[in-house]
Amino acid sequence: MSNETVMMGHGSGGIMMGRLIDEVFKAEYAQDELKSGDDAAHLDLNKIAKERGVEGDFRVSYSTDSFVVTPHFFPGGDIGRLAVCGTVNDVATAGAIPVAISVAFIIEEGFAIDDLKRICQSIKTAADEAGVEVVTGDTKVVNKGKCDGIYINTSGVGIIPAGVDVSVHNIKPDMSVILTGSLGDHGITIMSQRESLNFTNNITTDAAPLNHLVQDVLAVAPGTACFRDPTRGGIASTLNEFAEASGVSIEIDETKVPVKPEVAGACEMLGFDVYQVANEGKFVIIVPTDEAEAALAACKKHECGKDAAIIGRTFAPENEQAGARVLVKTALGSRRILDMLVGDLLPRIC
Repeated sequence: MSNETVMMGHGSGGIMMGRLIDEVFKAEYAQDELKSGDDAAHLDLNKIAKERGVEGDFRVSYSTDSFVVTPHFFPGGDIGRLAVCGTVNDVATAGAIPVAISVAFIIEEGFAIDDLKRICQSIKTAADEAGVEVVTGDTKVVNKGKCDGIYINTSGVGIIPAGVDVSVHNIKPDMSVILTGSLGDHGITIMSQRESLNFTNNITTDAAPLNHLVQDVLAVAPGTACFRDPTRGGIASTLNEFAEASGVSIEIDETKVPVKPEVAGACEMLGFDVYQVANEGKFVIIVPTDEAEAALAACKKHECGKDAAIIGRTFAPENEQAGARVLVKTALGSRRILDMLVGDLLPRIC
């Protein structure tokens, strides 16, 4: 099906749709469950749990997300990689071991089949990195002009081992804040491609599955309170969500926050606060202070965590009237309030 484009008939449920499914989706990433052709996946979670080394009782983590980013291809990735990594990471934030995902496409008439194959290849690569299987999916085709090329929805299922309890409500005063890598890489990559801004050739998306990193952190820091990927709204929104949900204040030291010089320069040029710029392959982790060094070492074992750093702490609100808030300690030693993003900074970064 190379050098063809998607036509309305590819979403009709007939021969053309069957050919698209067989020669593109199944050919690129199908394993046994998807190849069965059933309308729903049959998952024996007890068997899967044992295969993943999980004994005894377990719970299930489930998440869903949709991806509408433009451009569809950008340095370091594309919408397919983003879709898998985004859902895998959302499932993993519960301390779960992701095991299966669904992939559903909404495709605009006229979309190039070769581009669709390329996206499916990225889905396969990212799924293999994460150790998950695409087990079910769906395809819809809409008239030209009714969709911006392609949209993808992914849902994911993971297994939470007994004894793992990860939640923002576990955040307490006197804990440490870890960031697993440099801020703003994905958001600035998308902006530079969308607006044809040539900041540097070194900025690429940070999109990556982080589920293996999560399991390694939990192995050495079982008291970990929570994980969160700072996507839309960046670390500013994530930390403010933590503070609001837990009632605990947070302070970060800007001299300890990893930011690549080219990203910092782009943010300065564009007038962006790097704390509000999106990321797709980083986690913010809140851990007990006595487990922070072990958790940091576990992060640094991974390529996507090599720049991890302890960037701050949690503390009890100074008074009830002020409430929980997020502060940034500047390089000059002063402190400022870090607010959530208001309005639209970087549209459609995922």
